[in-house]
Amino acid sequence: MNQVHSGQPSMAAYQPVRKPVSSFVKLRGLNTHLHTWGEPDWPLVLMLHGWMDVGASFQFVVDCMANQWRVVAPDLRGFGLTDWPVGKGDGTARSYWFGDYLADLDALIDHLSPTQPVNLVGHSMGGNIVMLYAGVRPQRIRSLVNLEGFGLLDANPAKAGKRYARWLDELKEPPTLRTYGSLEAVAQRLQKTNPRLTTDKALYLATHWAESIESGYRILGDAAHRISNPIGYRLNEAQAIWASIEAPVLHVEAAQTEAGLWMARQGEQADFDALRTRFECVPDWRFARIDDAGHMLHHDQPAELARLIESHLAEHR
Repeated sequence: MNQVHSGQPSMAAYQPVRKPVSSFVKLRGLNTHLHTWGEPDWPLVLMLHGWMDVGASFQFVVDCMANQWRVVAPDLRGFGLTDWPVGKGDGTARSYWFGDYLADLDALIDHLSPTQPVNLVGHSMGGNIVMLYAGVRPQRIRSLVNLEGFGLLDANPAKAGKRYARWLDELKEPPTLRTYGSLEAVAQRLQKTNPRLTTDKALYLATHWAESIESGYRILGDAAHRISNPIGYRLNEAQAIWASIEAPVLHVEAAQTEAGLWMARQGEQADFDALRTRFECVPDWRFARIDDAGHMLHHDQPAELARLIESHLAEHR
């Protein structure tokens, strides 16, 4: 668990309205950390965070939910307080394979709701996970909300060799994550990524996003997540899976999303608005956009997002 460092933030952090219960469950050999809000007999909603994030990221949305839901948000493997696939900090080069996220989710659903379908919410990478899972296990899902989970640009087969070479090079010189001198510095890093994030929320997230060490604070995430994936994204395969989704899907975008800029940095020319058309293969799909929000829309506009999520869930209880 997080240690208490001597340097405390000078400004008060956000105080949750609904405090989560922290617990661990063994999933596929890994101690997996869960954030849980609500009572065991309330309707279950699983929320999956994005890349380099943690389950506590959904705190602000949960606080804005008007009805009774049992929300469970795991720290995905290699993030937060969940185990790494190989010993933490042992210097071993490792890779994260997307299929493992689906298998972890499958195991979590088996643990929490072995006989009844569940509601899924996923942000960014978590959105990509829940979309694929819902197509692979359509009978396990009651409803789905995809927050900015666009998938990736379709990989160019001609670049496959370079992808594998880059991966091999990165395994020899694994990436690292910087450390920070204080929680305020961690919070400022979060605000640099998302200028809309208020200081009190940034400080709250910092306490879950980093842990205290002798020299300050380090991010609670495996730097190996930065290693390139040698297997390119195949859009046709993803769409074939999405076409098997039986649950109603709500796709939520932020009006000022940075996702298009990220894709542009990959050296590809992409019409960001046209990306939405890739979801037309989903049998029951609808779209919503949130104004004055960026990619971290669950931080920027939690009340509006909570309203959209609850409206969608209520239709399919």
